[in-house]
Parts: sequence; structure tokens; C-alpha cells
Amino acid sequence: MHIATEGLVLREQDIGDNDRLITILSRDLGVIRAYASGVKSIKSKRDSGTCLLSFSSFMLHKKNDHYRVNEAVCKHFFMEAGNDLFVLSIAQYFCELAELLCPKESPADTFLRLMLNSLYFLTEGKRDLFQIKAITELRICTVSGYCPDLIGCSSCGAFEKNLMYFNPNDGSLLCQDCSERNGFQLNRTVLSAMRHIIYSEFNRLYAFEIPSEDSKYLSEITERYLLYQTEHHFKTLDFFHSL
Repeated sequence: MHIATEGLVLREQDIGDNDRLITILSRDLGVIRAYASGVKSIKSKRDSGTCLLSFSSFMLHKKNDHYRVNEAVCKHFFMEAGNDLFVLSIAQYFCELAELLCPKESPADTFLRLMLNSLYFLTEGKRDLFQIKAITELRICTVSGYCPDLIGCSSCGAFEKNLMYFNPNDGSLLCQDCSERNGFQLNRTVLSAMRHIIYSEFNRLYAFEIPSEDSKYLSEITERYLLYQTEHHFKTLDFFHSL
């Protein structure tokens, strides 16, 4: 069976001198692994389309549970990230996130759209790095079924007070009157940013700005929440923090 789809290459593994095994976040099939033979040959026209962080049009052949890449045409190459080690480390972290949380063998247009937009803003330097990291972490949690409840205080229902507290263990929110001061203290800027990331329409997801100190704090919160919910150790995140 032949399948045409678009996808982002999340991982590449060289096999021998000319072949490559790639992991793709595809629009129609979700996360799949596909064998690309001969792509590293000098004569191959599929090399750039099967490289890490390439967004490509694919023609795949499926036999049983295995995929082969017949054609791969690169539409956008995000490896400009390699010019900045911090940006590259976050881009690879996004790929590891996608590989873990995106659907397998089922449509994943929402996830692909999130990854492509985050990588675009990240590599083009159009938003603060920590803000893009926080947006991607919290939104992918939301669409994966790990959505925290930030509508109001889980005890009294208060929508907003001067300070609110967020518990990353269960995703709950408490106001300053109901909280025992556990969890992350949220000012109005950070709480508004988190609510925007979770509840906004996608076309407005990236349309906000916050001070850099709030952005870094937001990134710390979303990272802690994601790590607790997924119970996964991300090597790419370790590398980012080592820089």
C-alpha cells in the first residue's frame, strides 16, 4: 500500500553506509518509523527530506507493519537551529516530546501544527526561547490529555486574586486564601499566560508577550508539570540545562 503524507523528521539513525531509519511525526499517521534505503548515496534526491528536523512530503510504502520511504521532498529545513546550541537543544527536546506524546499510527494534525509553529518561532528568533518552550510543553500536555484546571481556585472557585498557587502534581489551582503556600506562586501575568496557552484558539496561541523573568519562571513551571505528568526522563532536556 502506498501512502502520501507530510511529516517532520523527529529522529534519524544511520544504517550502514547509505541507509537511514527515521522517525516521522506525520499528519495522517502520527508517529511512525520508516526505512529509507540509499538516501545517503551521492545520487540520492531524498537525503535532505529524511534528515533530522526536516519537514517533508513523503511517499511511503507500507507492507505489514513496516514503512519504507519511496520519496521524500524537503519543504522546510529547521536545522538552522544548529547555528545556536541553545536553540538546537530545545528543538531536539521538542522532537523527543513529540515522539513520546503524539499519537502512534493515527492522525496527528494538531500535534504536527504545534511542532511546526514552535520550531518556526524558535529558529527564527521571533519569540523568547523560554516562552516558546513553555507554550510547547503546556499545550502538548493539554492536547495529550494532561490538561491542568486553571479556571479557578479548586477550593472556593475564585477566578483570580493577587496571588494564586499551582500544584504541578495534580494540575490544580488554589487562591492565596485557600492555599497552604504549596506549589508555584503565580502572579497575574504568569497565570494569564498559562490560561492563554491552555484555552486559546490555536491561531492566537503565540500571540502574547511577557517579561523575560516571567517567561523563565513560566518555563520552569510548565517543565515541572510535564515531567511529573509523563514520568519520563528527557535526555535532550538534560543537555539543554547543562549548557
